[in-house]
Amino acid sequence: MKKRVLFYLVALVSTMSLQSCVTNYVVSKPATYTKEYKTDAKLASFDPKKAELDKQRLIDSFLAEKAASIANAKNAVKNSEIAKAIKHNTTIDNILSEAATYLGTPYRYGGTTRNGIDCSAFVLSVFGAAAGLSLPRVASSQSQEGERVEKENLQKGDLIFFSHGRRISHVGIVENVTESGEVMFIHAATSKGVMVSSLNDSYWGPKFRFAKRIINENGEAYNNLAATTPVSNGTNF
Repeated sequence: MKKRVLFYLVALVSTMSLQSCVTNYVVSKPATYTKEYKTDAKLASFDPKKAELDKQRLIDSFLAEKAASIANAKNAVKNSEIAKAIKHNTTIDNILSEAATYLGTPYRYGGTTRNGIDCSAFVLSVFGAAAGLSLPRVASSQSQEGERVEKENLQKGDLIFFSHGRRISHVGIVENVTESGEVMFIHAATSKGVMVSSLNDSYWGPKFRFAKRIINENGEAYNNLAATTPVSNGTNF
């Protein structure tokens, strides 16, 4: 009897303990962590009009830079051309100013000074002092320098050449071209020394042969005139 009571007592205690364990055991619910996968950032919406406006602004910026570059290049070219024109005019003015200082100098065949000078020595001295050029000594050799110029296109500072026959024997410097086209030149003539004459003159007109331009539009010599041509026995008048 006692054994049976003890058995039921143990069984009852065991049953109550098992139920308590089952009741206290709770299966954990899986965490979803939904907040960890959420963000407060908002996707920017695409605005076609704004994109087109930005594109146009970029294009306008490129065009403005290109226009500025072209303008700068044009200004550089313009400034360069102006500088060349100034240099040319200054060189020609210097040549004519130097030539004018010889007015009245007597002619002397073979002469090279202000005490007496011939036509080619006069041109040689003027271009040497005013432009730093070493032209050949005689007229026939000087006629080989520079670029040929037609009579109707003559300008101040051009050289004009004359002859009695086939051989060049006289040279002068164009001093002015009037509005009517009359060419005035300064030269050392056998009759009156260094003087100004006209190509319309009945003496000089028929003896004119051609003209040469020694100074180009940049104010520089057409040819390399660094070396001096040896003196020859050519006639100058």
